[in-house]
Amino acid sequence: MDIAAIRKDYSIKSLNINDVNTDPLKQFESWFVEAINANVLEVNAMTVSTIGLDGFPNARILLLKGVDTGFVFYTNYLSEKGRELEIHDHASLTFFWPELERQVRVRGRVEKVTAEESDTYFFSRPVSSQIGAWVSPQSTEISSREYLTKRQQELEEQFVTQQLSRPPHWGGYRMIPSCIEFWQGRPSRLHDRVRYDFREGSWFISRLAP
Repeated sequence: MDIAAIRKDYSIKSLNINDVNTDPLKQFESWFVEAINANVLEVNAMTVSTIGLDGFPNARILLLKGVDTGFVFYTNYLSEKGRELEIHDHASLTFFWPELERQVRVRGRVEKVTAEESDTYFFSRPVSSQIGAWVSPQSTEISSREYLTKRQQELEEQFVTQQLSRPPHWGGYRMIPSCIEFWQGRPSRLHDRVRYDFREGSWFISRLAP
């Protein structure tokens, strides 16, 4: 297998710094709508990179669940990523939409959303997913798959007579961005890169060399 020979030339679109929105969150929303309309697979999937407790970068795929003043996602607060964010509250997000030859990179500070926001989203999920949040001791070692199956059955029986609630260890995070970069693939690897940096209360826009 000649991995080095795998290559693709990008030519679908371009990105002009004079055409982007002055607000990067609005620019993101515009690109996100385009990605939805282009039927991008798992359009809200993103790589969330945290700083590991060992000092190494640590990345995994999560699903974006909202965009307002920042980027919102939900998870187990006691998971590996949750414990990492408790120590280092800075992280990065990466979106890749190959159907549009686009990438978006975000860096910023991560904070927990309010309990009310977490409750609202939690109870919008299917009941099976709500129970799943109680079932999994995320990121911890378990003896077998059967452990999860047995725990799921126990909780399904328990919540027949007991009102289902949001686990105290499960909720949302919001990344408040300080830097957002929009990448558009172009021919000959001369890609378009436009970056927004938040400094002194304002967003500054610049073009980067590929």
